[in-house]
Amino acid sequence: MNKKTDKVLLFSVIILSIFGLMMIYSSSSIWAEYKFNDSFHYLKYQSIFFLVGLIILFITSKIDYNLYYKYSNKILLFSIVLLILVLIPGIGSIRNGSRSWFGIGPLGIQPSEAAKLALIIFTSKYLSNSTSFIKEYKKGLFPILGITLFIFSLIMLQPDLGTGMIIVISIISLLFIAGANLKFFFIGGILGLIGVIVLIVIAPYRMARITSFIDPWSDALGSGFQIIQSLYAIGPEGLFGTGYLNSIQKHFYLPEPQTDFIFSIIAEEFGVLGSFIVATLFILIAYRGIRIALRQEDLFAKYLAFGMTFQIIFQAMMNLSVVVGLIPVTGVTLPFLSYGGSSLLISMTSIGIILNISKNN
Repeated sequence: MNKKTDKVLLFSVIILSIFGLMMIYSSSSIWAEYKFNDSFHYLKYQSIFFLVGLIILFITSKIDYNLYYKYSNKILLFSIVLLILVLIPGIGSIRNGSRSWFGIGPLGIQPSEAAKLALIIFTSKYLSNSTSFIKEYKKGLFPILGITLFIFSLIMLQPDLGTGMIIVISIISLLFIAGANLKFFFIGGILGLIGVIVLIVIAPYRMARITSFIDPWSDALGSGFQIIQSLYAIGPEGLFGTGYLNSIQKHFYLPEPQTDFIFSIIAEEFGVLGSFIVATLFILIAYRGIRIALRQEDLFAKYLAFGMTFQIIFQAMMNLSVVVGLIPVTGVTLPFLSYGGSSLLISMTSIGIILNISKNN
């Protein structure tokens, strides 16, 4: 038993989060001054979430992870109830075209973020109890896939394809780690690709994102505007960038740069060096999380650490891929850096749980 907390993981997360506060102020100050007459508007709210997140991280790092095993079913059920409630007009509020928020004054809480965490906990318990038949379709794979697709469907009703994709990819990765039949991944990959194509075709705004991804200049002032401005920020960055607070694209060129496209401003102001440091910190988080998972003999702890690490890293990879134009716009935030209380709190909770697991070698 190792009672020491993984300090490398802890400090990597804290450094990223503090740097995120700095960049939220830099990227949002012009827009916040224009919209709210207060350049610190977004920084104030994110700072509150950061402090609450640190408290949650500390508390969850002290709670025995086996408690989540005991209450996994109730945690998942509660998250499903929230996903249903948010779809009801008058309860859930619409932001940026998605009914995915509970509005609490000027703040908003996304139940889909909690669902990501709840499903990882439930799947970890399921897999730890299914080692003898995980290679079987009917008894092993179909039950957990059915629950995953049900939650994915609820999230798609909002709609929020980006969060839904992160959930599905995380669960598929856990099934792979657990030793599911490889034939399943081949068949599932084909069916998943067909499903994504259907979801894109039936939604005009998603089709517009694909078109703008292939050729953003075909609609430079419409669907391609955001990615073009992002590339303008990243392209001329140089080794050290323009310097802190000196971004040009945040002056009403890149829409709401404090959220999904905050990395564009980081690249613009801190250049290749700043981008490299951010990427290194995420690699450290991935390495330490996987290292903790590999050291566990308890299967529930192993899958839980793997799942939460995968989820954070997949989300970061998806966000960065969007920002540099490798994949179409998905609307997912960059963990620990983007403005967004729900994302930060759930990410902090995940890290707290991983830190608790790290004490059990």
